[in-house]
Amino acid sequence: MANAKVIELKSQQVSEVSEKLKVSSCSIVADYRGLNVAQVTELRRQLREAGVEFQVLKNTLVRRATASAELSELDEFLTGPTAIAFSKDDIITPAKILTDFAKKNDKLSVKAGVVEGKVVDFNQIKALAELPSREGLLSMLLSVLQAPMRNFALAVKAVAEKQEGGAQEA
Repeated sequence: MANAKVIELKSQQVSEVSEKLKVSSCSIVADYRGLNVAQVTELRRQLREAGVEFQVLKNTLVRRATASAELSELDEFLTGPTAIAFSKDDIITPAKILTDFAKKNDKLSVKAGVVEGKVVDFNQIKALAELPSREGLLSMLLSVLQAPMRNFALAVKAVAEKQEGGAQEA
């Protein structure tokens, strides 16, 4: 009976991981071999504050989940100790946190990930990490949208000042 319970539990875990891979906008696979408990705790804290779920999972379990989620291309990166960061909403933040943490702690290595249903390698994750955050992108867009109005307002003000100066001289 215990064996049937274990199989049921593992089957449930596979379906949970498969579902997370499907619904997450970004899932990043990392090797945490060599990190001490304090470092892993710090990494988990940073990810949790950003709304990112971080799990250490068995490779066989993840392989079954990737097969279920039709993401078998990820299997080649599932070697050694594997941890996955799942983010439902934000694509850039988990990439930033993991790559910045990897720069400071050479024991952490980012292997690959799934971004909006597509398997990507380390270089693509690194490129994501170098992008500004969502808020940064929105402020850049707002600045670009405001520029024509600001320039128009300055031109109107300059014309008004010029006309005022001409009226005072006469």
